Amino acid sequence: MTLVDSSGWIEYFTDGPLAGRFAAYLEDLEEVTTPTIVIFEVFRVIRRQRSEEEAMAAVAQMQKSRVVDFDQFLALSAAEVSIEHRLAMADAIVYATARAHRVELVTADSNFEGLAGVQVFPKRR
Repeated sequence: MTLVDSSGWIEYFTDGPLAGRFAAYLEDLEEVTTPTIVIFEVFRVIRRQRSEEEAMAAVAQMQKSRVVDFDQFLALSAAEVSIEHRLAMADAIVYATARAHRVELVTADSNFEGLAGVQVFPKRR
């Protein structure tokens, strides 16, 4: 099981340079964990950059994965992760969710570099 964060889903849906890397993780959506904050971020980016229709289509695809709601347990865990690793709120929620569900976090976000259980595919500059 894996957790593909917002950057990975966005690369995939927008056919970005790393789309192929993330496609391999998104072939079997039953094996993908998706925090609700990731749905928020992906919808916001695609809606802003493309259209509401494309954003809704992306959400429909994401809902085929195992969606994890943000609850009190994850809130406290994310707060601890944020303090320990100096992560912003959304990143802390994503990382805490991956840890709570014991799945690998796959991302293009360099904020996660060096964290246990994380595979970072850095964006080329």
